[in-house]
Amino acid sequence: MQSLGPDNTQSGAGSRFAAARTSTFRLGSLGMSVLVLAFLVAVIFAANQNSVVGWFVVVISAAWLALAAFVVFGIQRATKRAAAKLAEAGNAFNAAAGRAPSSASEGTRLVEQDGESARMRDMKLDHSFKIVQVQARVIEEQLAKGDEGDAGMVTRALETITITSSNARDMIKSGGTTDEPVSGTVID
Repeated sequence: MQSLGPDNTQSGAGSRFAAARTSTFRLGSLGMSVLVLAFLVAVIFAANQNSVVGWFVVVISAAWLALAAFVVFGIQRATKRAAAKLAEAGNAFNAAAGRAPSSASEGTRLVEQDGESARMRDMKLDHSFKIVQVQARVIEEQLAKGDEGDAGMVTRALETITITSSNARDMIKSGGTTDEPVSGTVID
């Protein structure tokens, strides 16, 4: 199979979510760096002065560091779980709507036509081709009669063929009335 049209479409929500996740990690690592630095300074001063108050400050800064680590890593885990739930809900919605599930990698997904609308379009195109075949047979019959043939029937058949082929071409085009190339999947 060969895919026609654009390969991927960028999902705006997915890219915004990835950017938010990256900025959260940056803020978390910055805050953690400040707390680690404060802890190390407290340890150095407590070791140099060897006082109870200095070691008390070390214990307090260690507690703050542990709390900050718990919060930062907890938020990261919650973010990952929320992203998984959001992707699951999106896939359930897409399945209910008859679309292909979205991929969670890098916020992009391939947009394909669902099966029901493709079958409906194929059925309409098949009907259009049958109409053209019937009208071509009418023209052949009228031309075979020679001078006795009905010129009005030939004219109406040609008009029907023109209208039907125009409608069929509009079904094949991507946007209906635009001249964009056809997108979809070609099965060899």
